[in-house]
Amino acid sequence: MSTTEAEQFDRGMRFFEHWGIQHLRQALLHDVAGIVLEVGAGTGANLPLYGRSAHATLVDIKPDRLLLARQKSGAPHAPATCANAQQLPFADSQFDVVVGTLVFCSIPQPELALAEIRRVLKPDGRLLLLEHTRGHGPISRRFTDWLQPLWFALQGECHLNRETAVTVQQAGFTIDHSSVHGYGLLQMMKASVCPEKV
Repeated sequence: MSTTEAEQFDRGMRFFEHWGIQHLRQALLHDVAGIVLEVGAGTGANLPLYGRSAHATLVDIKPDRLLLARQKSGAPHAPATCANAQQLPFADSQFDVVVGTLVFCSIPQPELALAEIRRVLKPDGRLLLLEHTRGHGPISRRFTDWLQPLWFALQGECHLNRETAVTVQQAGFTIDHSSVHGYGLLQMMKASVCPEKV
């Protein structure tokens, strides 16, 4: 039986999940409630972490990953939409929370995705992100900058040295909480819409 790209992706992520990313996902999502949109949901690593008070809609640009996410979750009819985060097919002010984990490294124009996220969030909504970013210390900064050209040439979509927190703030969000993990290569952010930008 041939292995799909989604299954290969899922297997490739297992090491990183055990390395500590699953623990960070849990910390990010432990109190999520309400109507939730998860962009770049992939193969559904976050699905088991949502509590009963969270009603999540999944979005990913690759339909096979969404299919695997539904199969793994035991919820084949879970709301899922194949869409580009830069053009979300949802009404304004629809979601209480938007979640993204390890996705903004691969969105071609993250500022457009953040504008769309701000549009579909309710005025008092929250944006929760866990991203690998440009290093936060002198050594990790040099490492991500040095590795980025080779890394991108090999796999074609992941930018190792994006400063996502800066882009989030420029898009009209206030970062209410931020923490750095994984030797300065991972950043957790909890943000809200700037009042003057609503």
